[in-house]
Amino acid sequence: MKKSWRMQWIWVVVVALAFGLSACATQQKQAEPMTAKEMVQAAKEAGVKEITVEQAKKDIESGNPVVLDVREPDEFKKGHVPKAVNIPRGLLEFQVEKAIPDKNAYIIAYCKTGGRSCLAAETLMKMGYKNALSLAGGWEAWFKAGYPIE
Repeated sequence: MKKSWRMQWIWVVVVALAFGLSACATQQKQAEPMTAKEMVQAAKEAGVKEITVEQAKKDIESGNPVVLDVREPDEFKKGHVPKAVNIPRGLLEFQVEKAIPDKNAYIIAYCKTGGRSCLAAETLMKMGYKNALSLAGGWEAWFKAGYPIE
């Protein structure tokens, strides 16, 4: 009888360990908190490419890219790059596929200074858009260069 009790106890311990180890294996490591600046840097390190305002202007004049303004509507109304489509970054995932159905479209995203557009370009990449870029310096760089606005 003593042997039987010991064997049952051993099985209980083995099963408990197995469940405990499998639970540890399935838990994902909690990511360290990041600042907005760190998130933008991580997006760049993940492959988000930036385009200069000079190159963006040339490309826009050629009629090739979709210009995506990811600022808020009130910012957009105060002035924007000609022919820009406004989808705020907070709604991007929900609205972009309807506004830009072509996953191969050449997209130049911009915001006020380049942070939100970098994160937006990263999101677009994650959604399968292959040619999404962020405008370095954003709206402020475009405006400071004296380029056309609407």
